[in-house]
Amino acid sequence: MNTRWLSLALVAASLSPLAAQAQQAIVPAQSEVTFTSRQMGVPVDGRFKTFSAQVAFDPAKLATSKIAFSVDTGSADIGREANAEVVKPLWFNVAAFPKATFTSSSIKKLDATRYEVAGKLAIKGVSSDVVVPVTLAQTGSGSGAITVASGAFPIKRLTFRVGEKEWADTSMVADEVQVKFKIALTGVPKL
Repeated sequence: MNTRWLSLALVAASLSPLAAQAQQAIVPAQSEVTFTSRQMGVPVDGRFKTFSAQVAFDPAKLATSKIAFSVDTGSADIGREANAEVVKPLWFNVAAFPKATFTSSSIKKLDATRYEVAGKLAIKGVSSDVVVPVTLAQTGSGSGAITVASGAFPIKRLTFRVGEKEWADTSMVADEVQVKFKIALTGVPKL
């Protein structure tokens, strides 16, 4: 590769919003995204089996820190019978909208371990502003350090057209869904 192309590649990489600082990697075996809804008043727990993230977080550089998170909606696991339903057009419509995404717009430090991450959540082609509370815990040191980002936040499923037509009746399935996450990351600078 000649030096001109290498220079152009480096310039292009520097223009990427996540290239501004070192990126972290998810540790899948220690991470999870779960949710709880209520069907006829009874809690129903589920989880997403497949998700990914691009994280460039530095507690000393919050203005340039970015998070882009993606969940494969077809990986929702609520239970054998429900799994066949949630992929259909009235629910996640996985054929047309295979991913739900979150993209941060700002990160605010609340104290030594707690942050608020504001951004856009997009599900089924609908975007809405959300603020996600995140608590960080760090174990180990140096390159072996693991940082766990955890939190929970509510969403209104009807805002995102999840559960349409007869399923829009909130006496059957509540509008509010509690989303919980625990994401283990490598490469986060010392808190």
